[in-house]
Amino acid sequence: MDPKNRLNEDEGQVNERIAQVRSRRQKFTDDVVTLAHGAGGKSSAALVDAVFLEGFGGDVLAELGDAGVVGTDELATTGGRIAMSTDSYVVNPISFPGGSIGELAVNGTVNDLAVSGAVPAFLSAAFVLEEGLSVDVLRREVAAMRQAAETAGVRIITGDTKVVPRGAADRLFITTAGIGFVPDGRALGAAQVRRGDRLLLSGAIGDHGMAVMLARGDLAIEAPIASDTRAVNHLVEALLAASPHTRWMRDATRGGLGTVLNELARATGLGVVVEELAVPVHEMTRGACDMLGIDPLYVANEGTFVAVVPPEEADAALAALRSLPGGEEAALVGRLVAEPASAVVLVTALGGTRMVDMLVGDPLPRIC
Repeated sequence: MDPKNRLNEDEGQVNERIAQVRSRRQKFTDDVVTLAHGAGGKSSAALVDAVFLEGFGGDVLAELGDAGVVGTDELATTGGRIAMSTDSYVVNPISFPGGSIGELAVNGTVNDLAVSGAVPAFLSAAFVLEEGLSVDVLRREVAAMRQAAETAGVRIITGDTKVVPRGAADRLFITTAGIGFVPDGRALGAAQVRRGDRLLLSGAIGDHGMAVMLARGDLAIEAPIASDTRAVNHLVEALLAASPHTRWMRDATRGGLGTVLNELARATGLGVVVEELAVPVHEMTRGACDMLGIDPLYVANEGTFVAVVPPEEADAALAALRSLPGGEEAALVGRLVAEPASAVVLVTALGGTRMVDMLVGDPLPRIC
């Protein structure tokens, strides 16, 4: 059968083929992951069929090939450029208020593609499982990944699984790679940034890092803080439609907003001025940061990005973000200036200024 025709099969045909594949495999009855599940034999096949194939579904995965083969219709309609990104997720704990490692693994790679100007389309997913991991936990994360992929409008088309001995990993690590298509005429980068451009933040900062930190239970702090993990590709497309001359975008993950803005300043040679009062930070998150002596500017986010837009398009860009779920708290938070060159300056609530430097290390390790 022509691979292109396979892509057009209806859901019933796909499910029928999945059922046929599963019927040829042994029944899966294990409650925990064992080393045998990573050995490539019957146990491996049973795990793949019962957890990953059943959990993710899809006609391409049902082929169980060494690569996911898809048509090139998307490339033909969007332009001639392909974007690819990859990232590994080792968060501890793997489940926390507002999300889990499975959601992060999808949303993180989708977001890396989106802020690069690409329309995300396909993902791969590779799992490193620790011996003894509960199969129910694995199923839960697979389900979370499927839901996140459907919400973002992307397809998981291939993957891999490895099992390591007990103690050689921390329950579950996930690596995702993604492919997206960059429309003709779309170009984002530090070289596009100009003095006078405005900084646009898509939402409140610091929630993800603090949610994970508190979920570890090592601190005597209780606060209803939930991670902001979400796919931002729909927000990005709305922004680019409203501000077609957007200069630059970045996903403010590890290192937070402060680190991202320092990278922008160094790449452009311009100064970045940020208004402290304009940066949205939820009250509970700010309180937790104050108690721990951590600056929210350096706390990781998993559903918040920063963009540089021309001043004449700034209001339209802000309105576009605020009109969509996940962008209600978007704000214009600063501007690009000539001096101080290659540096970030924060205008404080009291009207003073302080330098926002690049941190030497991460105050919250392993949170994304």
